Amino acid sequence: MESAAVILPRLLGGESCALVSDAGMPAISDPGEELVRLCGEHGITVSAAPGPSAVITALAMSGLPTQRFTFEGFLSTSNKSRKEHLETLRHEHRTIVLYEAPHKLLTTLKDMLSVLGDRKIVLARELTKKFEEYRRTTLSQAIEYYEETPPKGEFVLILSGADPEELKQEYLAALPDAEELLRKYSAEGMRAKELTRRVADELKQPRREIYDLYLKIKDTF
Repeated sequence: MESAAVILPRLLGGESCALVSDAGMPAISDPGEELVRLCGEHGITVSAAPGPSAVITALAMSGLPTQRFTFEGFLSTSNKSRKEHLETLRHEHRTIVLYEAPHKLLTTLKDMLSVLGDRKIVLARELTKKFEEYRRTTLSQAIEYYEETPPKGEFVLILSGADPEELKQEYLAALPDAEELLRKYSAEGMRAKELTRRVADELKQPRREIYDLYLKIKDTF
């Protein structure tokens, strides 16, 4: 596909164009996103004729909750960035949908297991094609399977959200340490925003919860 910067001047000159994809929905984790953005910024009318969407197709067939979900696209190829992205999803209650390439699948599954714990996952591949497959399993079992069976085809990963009750118990268990660290960093002169961020990151708890705890106990410092 020509770059959006090349197409834009032609559109501004009065030409029309159609954005068509040979796989999936144009502009969803697709370079067409940039063209749509530029058109919006320059007042060019864009309309959509809905086509196939791997996100919605896989979600609908997954059997996991569909009332609320978050689409996270492709994870970074950088180990550090990928794990940081997954950390932001530790307390996400909604069903999580991602894309992944076969050569990165095992690494991604292992990072998911390490950061998020052993959750239910549906691995959908080759959607609407001859070798379409939905594998409904858990992260640990998926890792075992794909270590023995090299993955092929493009994948959509549908992952169950965090269990609210488990998160509550995890937070309650972390409370004593959170209070101790809040008092410690406050005594060192840290401001509220900085110390709540640091404690939340160290204990892998939501910053909102740690800040609320700080507000409850700050007068006792």
